[in-house]
Amino acid sequence: MAPSVRGLKLGRRYKLLAGAALVLLLIQGLAVWSFSGLEGDGKENSLPRVNRSPDNGEVAKDSDSSAGSRSQRWTVRPERRSSDGSKITRKATVTRKQRPPAHVFHGNWHNLTREGDTGSVEGAPHQSDRGFTPKCEITGKDALSALARARTHQCQQEIANVVCLHQAGELMPRNVQRQCQTTGKVNTGLTWEESDAVAPPPEKPLRVLYMLVVHGRAIRQLKRLIKAIYHQDHFYYIHVDQRSNYLHREVVRLAQSYENMRVTPWRMVTIWGGASLLTMYLRSMKDLLEVPDWPWDFFINLSATDYPTRTNEELVLFLSKHRHKNFLKSHGRDNARFIKKQGLDRLFHECDSHMWRLGERQIPEGIVVDGGSDWFALTRNFVEYVTYTKDILVSELQRFYKYTLLPAESFFHTVLENSKACDSLVDNNLRVTNWNRKLGCRCQYKHIVDWCGCSPNDFKPQDVVRLQLSRPTFFARKFESSVNQEVLDILDAHLFGELPSETPGIKGYWESVYDSIDGLGGLSDVTMTVYAAFTRLALHELQGSKKETRQPSCWFTASGLPSSVELYFYDDHFQGYLVKQEVQSGETLEIWMMPQGSLKLSEQGEAIGRIQGLEVGTEWDPKERIFRNFGGLIGPFDEPVAVQKWSRGLNLTVTVVWIDPTYIIAASYDIIVDMDADFTQYKPPLARPLRPGYWTVRLLRFWELLAEVRFLVVPLTVRNKEPLRKGDRWLHAGPPKGQYMEQNFQALGGILNLPPRVEAEREAKGKSELLGKELEAWTDESLRSFWSVGGVCTKDASKSCPSLPVCSATRWSSMSPDPKSELGPVTHDGRVR
Repeated sequence: MAPSVRGLKLGRRYKLLAGAALVLLLIQGLAVWSFSGLEGDGKENSLPRVNRSPDNGEVAKDSDSSAGSRSQRWTVRPERRSSDGSKITRKATVTRKQRPPAHVFHGNWHNLTREGDTGSVEGAPHQSDRGFTPKCEITGKDALSALARARTHQCQQEIANVVCLHQAGELMPRNVQRQCQTTGKVNTGLTWEESDAVAPPPEKPLRVLYMLVVHGRAIRQLKRLIKAIYHQDHFYYIHVDQRSNYLHREVVRLAQSYENMRVTPWRMVTIWGGASLLTMYLRSMKDLLEVPDWPWDFFINLSATDYPTRTNEELVLFLSKHRHKNFLKSHGRDNARFIKKQGLDRLFHECDSHMWRLGERQIPEGIVVDGGSDWFALTRNFVEYVTYTKDILVSELQRFYKYTLLPAESFFHTVLENSKACDSLVDNNLRVTNWNRKLGCRCQYKHIVDWCGCSPNDFKPQDVVRLQLSRPTFFARKFESSVNQEVLDILDAHLFGELPSETPGIKGYWESVYDSIDGLGGLSDVTMTVYAAFTRLALHELQGSKKETRQPSCWFTASGLPSSVELYFYDDHFQGYLVKQEVQSGETLEIWMMPQGSLKLSEQGEAIGRIQGLEVGTEWDPKERIFRNFGGLIGPFDEPVAVQKWSRGLNLTVTVVWIDPTYIIAASYDIIVDMDADFTQYKPPLARPLRPGYWTVRLLRFWELLAEVRFLVVPLTVRNKEPLRKGDRWLHAGPPKGQYMEQNFQALGGILNLPPRVEAEREAKGKSELLGKELEAWTDESLRSFWSVGGVCTKDASKSCPSLPVCSATRWSSMSPDPKSELGPVTHDGRVR
C-alpha cells in the first residue's frame, strides 16, 4: 500500500511541474506572439486568406512549419494572374530572431492616455525612461503582444491604460440609441445621363470644398490634380502629412497665389488604418466651418492619387440637383461579414505610429454599423451636425471609433445611418476605385497595423474602360505618374482637349527624392555615397570631353553635397537621376545620370521564348510589379530580390544562382514556373554585409544559361553620414566566414565554369581596406559600369563654361517647362487652364 501512495504523490509532483512548465511556455509564447492571427480587410469587400511571410508576401510559409519555431522554412510565392504558377523546390532556411518578452516595470501609475489626439498625432511619440505598472492584470494575447512590441514606455503605458479601462467596462459605450426611423439599406436611386452634362446651370450653383489629404513628394502630380479641379468659386483646404516637409513647403508656396486655397496651420502624422485620420478630418471640418468667407456647400475629400473623370461644371450640376444628399459608399448587405472583416469587433489603439490590436470588444447595441469607403461627399449641414452637435449618438460613436481600425471608413456612415438624417444617405461616393484584390491584398501594411488590409491598383491605359459606369462617378483612384502618366494624358484629353504634340514636357515626369533643406535625414549612406559620386563622374567627364574636342576645359569643383535630386521619367520609362549641384564658382549645375542595362539573354533563353526579363533590386512592389527603388541603388546592408518576368508558355523548372564579386555562390534555388505565371520572385536570406562590387544572377535550365543580369553593391564612402575610418573596413569585407547562407553552394562552381577565386579574393581584400580618395575612386569606377552621364546644364548662362546649355531650354531638365503641371493666374472663366 505504501509504495502506491508514494507513487501517487510522485505523480502529483510531476503533474505540478509539468503544469508550471506549460504555464511558463504559454507566457513566453504570448510575449513573442506577433501577427499569427491577423486577418481582415481594410477596404470595401472581403480579403482572401494571405500566408504570412518575412518579406511582405514575397514568400509563402511551408505548411509543415511549426508555429513559434525559431527557424522556419520558406518557399517562393510567384506573382501571377491566376493561382500560383511556381514553387521553390530548393528550400532556404531562414533564421528568425524572437523578440525579447515585454517587461512591466514597477513605479507610479501615470494616466498617459489622451482624450484628444492619438499617440501618432502632432509628431512622434515621446520616449520615456519611466516604467509603468498597469492597474489591472493583462492576460489577453493581443494586448501582451502589443506591449512586447511597442517601442516606447509611453505607448506601453497607453496600451495598458486602454486595456484596463476596457476590462473594467469604462471604455466603450454598451448601448447607443438609433434615431433613424427607416430600416434597411438606402438605395442609390440616382442616375447620370450624358444629356445632363449640357443642362443649363442652376440658378444658385453650389460651391464645393475640396479637402486634399496628401503625403510623399509628388508635387507635380498634386499640381496637375489641382489644375484639373480648380475654379475660383470653390475652395481648397490641404493637409500635408507631418513627415512630408518637402511637399509641405511646395504646397504652402502654391497656396500663397490663390485666395481660395489654404494649408492647415497644423499637421498630423496619419497612418493607414489609424485613428489619427479620423481625428484629422474632424479637426479640418471644424476649421472650415469657422472660416467666415468660405460659404461652401459640399465637403469632398481627395488624395493626390485621385483624378477627376468629369469636369467641375458637371459635378456642380449633379450636386445642385441633389444638394441635400450625402454620398458615401457602403460595403454591401452582409453586415456581420463586414464587421468581422473590418475588425470592428476588435479593440485597437494608435501610438508609436502603429495601430495595435488589443483584443475583442462588443458592438454597441441599438445601432446599425455601416461602412465601406473613406472617400465621400458630405453636405455642410451634416458636417455641422457631426462637428457641433451635443447629440449623444455622435459623442458615443466618437468614443467607439476612437479605438477602431480604419475609423474613417465607417464613422460617418454609421452616424448618418443612425441619425434623423438617414434618408439623405446615398450609397455612392461618386468615384470608381481600381481594385485588383489578387494583387492588392498582401498584408502590405502589417508594419504599421496589426491587420491585413488591401490597397487599390494604379490605373493604366488598359483600365480606362472601367471608368465607364452606369452610376454617377466624378473621380477615380489611384493614379501615380511615376508608374504610368499616359492614363492621365488620356483623361486630360477627354476632359479638356489634347495638348499639341510639340508641347514641351508632355511626356516627361519629374519627382523629388532629396532636398538639402531637409538635411541629411533625407539621405541614407547609400544615396549619400551615390549622389556625391554622380557629381564627381559628371565633372570629371565634363573636363575630359572638352579636352577631346580641343575646346577650353570646363573645370568645376563641387561645393558640398548636391542640393537636390529628382527621378526623371520619359514616356513612362525611368530615365535616371537629375542631380543639382552647386559649384564653387557660384553656379548651379544639373546633371543627368542614365542607367545602363546589364541583362543578357542567351540563345537558349530566346529559343524557349518565355523569359522576358530578369531584374534585381530592392523595394519590390508586388501590387504594381515594379521596384520602388527605381535606380536599383543597393548597399552592403540591403536585401535584394530577384524578379523574373515571363510570357505564357510551357511549364518550366529553372535554377536561379547568385554569385558575389569573388565568385562565391551566395545562393541557389529552383523555381517551377507554371504556364500561366507572369512574374516569379524571391529574396534569398543572405547574410550581410554583402560584398561590394559586381554581382551576377544567372537563370538556368538543366544548367544551361537562359539569362544573366549583373547588379552593383555600392562601396560606401560614409557610415552613419560620416566618412569611413579604419574601424569601418569590415563593412566591405563580406559576410562572416565568407558564407552568405547556412548551406554552402561552392560545389556548383565547376558546373557554372567560374574562374578561380584566389586572385578575386586578394583584390577584394585590398579594396576593403581603402579609405578617403582611394575609396571614392573605387566607388566612382564601380558606378561607371552601370551609369553614364546623359547631360549637364546650368541654371543660368555659365561664364565658366559658355558651351553648357541653360537648363530651362533643356528638355530633360527638371527646370524645363512642364505646362501640364504648372498653375498660372486665374483666367476669365475662373479656371487656371
